[in-house]
Amino acid sequence: MQEKVSDSLVGSLVDNRYRVNSKLARGGMSTVYLATDQRLDRDVALKVLHPHLVNDGNFLDRLAREARSAAKLSHPHVVGVLDQGHDGRTAYLVMEYIKGHTLRDVINERGALSPRLALALIDPVVEGLGAAHDAGLIHRDVKPENVLIAENGRIKIGDFGLARAVTTTTTTGTLIGTVAYLSPELVLGKPADARSDIYSTGIMLYEMLTGQQPFDGEVPIQVAYQHVNSTVAPPSGLVPGLAEEVDELVQWCTANDPDKRPVDGNALLSELRHIRTNLSDAELDLQPPAALHAATAAGAAGATGLHPARPGIAAPPAPVRLPSAAAPGSHTEVLSPVEGPGVQRPTEVISHTSNPTTMFPARQLPAKFGFDADADADETGSRSAAPAAYGDGGQSQRPLSKREQRKQDRVDERARSRAAATPLRTLREGNARRRGVLWIVILVIAALLATGAGWFFGMGPGSPGTVPAVANRTVAEAQQLLQGAGFQSSTQDVFDDDIRAGLVVGSDPEAGTEIRKYQQVSLFVSKGPQLFPLPQLPGKSLDAAKEALSGAEMALGKVTEKFDEEAPAGTVLAQSPAAGTQVRHGTPVSLTVSKGPQPIPVPDVRGEEQGAAFRAIEAAGLVAVVADETVNDRKVPKGAVVKQEPASGTLTRGATVTLTISAGPKLVKVPNYIGEQVADAREALEKRGFEVRVNNILGGFFGTVRDQDPVDVEVPEGSVVTLTVV
Repeated sequence: MQEKVSDSLVGSLVDNRYRVNSKLARGGMSTVYLATDQRLDRDVALKVLHPHLVNDGNFLDRLAREARSAAKLSHPHVVGVLDQGHDGRTAYLVMEYIKGHTLRDVINERGALSPRLALALIDPVVEGLGAAHDAGLIHRDVKPENVLIAENGRIKIGDFGLARAVTTTTTTGTLIGTVAYLSPELVLGKPADARSDIYSTGIMLYEMLTGQQPFDGEVPIQVAYQHVNSTVAPPSGLVPGLAEEVDELVQWCTANDPDKRPVDGNALLSELRHIRTNLSDAELDLQPPAALHAATAAGAAGATGLHPARPGIAAPPAPVRLPSAAAPGSHTEVLSPVEGPGVQRPTEVISHTSNPTTMFPARQLPAKFGFDADADADETGSRSAAPAAYGDGGQSQRPLSKREQRKQDRVDERARSRAAATPLRTLREGNARRRGVLWIVILVIAALLATGAGWFFGMGPGSPGTVPAVANRTVAEAQQLLQGAGFQSSTQDVFDDDIRAGLVVGSDPEAGTEIRKYQQVSLFVSKGPQLFPLPQLPGKSLDAAKEALSGAEMALGKVTEKFDEEAPAGTVLAQSPAAGTQVRHGTPVSLTVSKGPQPIPVPDVRGEEQGAAFRAIEAAGLVAVVADETVNDRKVPKGAVVKQEPASGTLTRGATVTLTISAGPKLVKVPNYIGEQVADAREALEKRGFEVRVNNILGGFFGTVRDQDPVDVEVPEGSVVTLTVV
């Protein structure tokens, strides 16, 4: 019985995009939900990783890289990876949602499959693996649970990328796959390649043909040991009459030495299709013994007992039609829904277009393959018409050709060889008293087993219990709580930004989950926040410093600007905390950034004596330079500054100010205008730059210049010339 447990993630919105609708399944690494992508309005499968994986930053980086690699693979038989992200404490993968059921459901329902159906189901799986191997991807966890069968019959293999990301991070090493399908090299901790996927595929094909896995044991380590030290037996040991080519195919895939297996999925696909094309209809449609159907269809999901009912599939799988794509003749086999009260399984009819005269219901195979022809009669009491070549005494509808006869002879010879190796004596023969004692012993053992099972699952380690809440408790307190609830526990140290070091962060399974008491509970113990060194920022530009902080997952704190005479504007001068300081992710880092050299106002020294001008400029932090040439200026005395460049504005410290020194007024000779009319004399003198003053005597009645001062000498330009007029 599957207990229902509430899940806080159901109904929430992950990463502002994925609305979680319901929980589909829970595994060792993640929980799978049915979600709706609100941006694209489509259903997706949302795989949310368990919290202890989310706390490992290195794992999240690897997961992102693997998800990107898997997303590049687009193939009709591979479940597409659509997105990957990290929303707070939720790390997730978004994958294509396949509505339907899994290959595990088919095996659990039907048990052993006919070779035709088994090879048809495995063909798209191998094709998808071949495409992945060409792209450099290795699955590492091929198993029936990861083979999805959509309602329209399309078959896809899923979970690429996640297995590799976990194996490179967790302490479980390479033993991340389901133990029943692990290759020997993965058990031994050696690197995996495409041939590891081939081994798992061979184990899966063996299970499809026989209804059971080749190795079993009470604990997983026993199964792992057999993968390394035992050889997979040919499936014909359980299915008499199985073609030798199928035996060889299974044993080729499951060779202990990887060098003796197909190199990749494409190599296996070529051989698989060659076998499907060349096997006879009788070999392809061989029905496994009824005992295999009875033993496996009742829920024997593998000898290891590691296959619980898959959550998320509330109804029986719908019928699926699988075409035999590789065979030259058209062929369809129908998988019926799960049988139940009042439901009759429809007869599987297999039509053989390659030999239209050889037609019979799939369940009614001749007695030479181990079936009772009388028991397989149809409802009207008639028998299926099978050719005489099959040895049932029926009438052939046409004679066999020589080639068909030789092929049939090989089939008969294989059947005779297997029949000769089968003992004819049974428990029905012998001493009746001995048989009675044997039956008593069997019944006593069965009663003891039933009693033990009742105690185990009722009050013992197999009874259900609820995982208590252990967060924020010491390890001793948490272990005591778990022990009181009947659980054994283990501890694993993790970083946590919120829980103090030494206290329990949480558990796996989570608090409130109902599990069997023999299942171990993992306690995640806080090591405190994970600390990281701050990068060296001084000397970088502000943009480069921001990028470095983002890459180190730190925050930008307060930015202060100051003038600096050496560092260009925008350069980081200092940081706080200092580089190399161990801090948490998200710690704000304050920066001091240069505004460049401080600007200095240029002093105006025009008109000042040269020495005083030099002192004023140097006091401001600037350098004064005298121009090579002097200039005459009637207003600026000789030796004073008549011009400067620049005359205003700002400069940086050490910049140059050029000063032009005055040579004083220009000397001009004063002409003699005595005897001239005053108006003419005034005009001529003013044109030469002189200032003219007139001194009239007796009113200056005649307007004649009687005297002039100065006259006939050189005087500074702009000097005053006095004219005496009569």
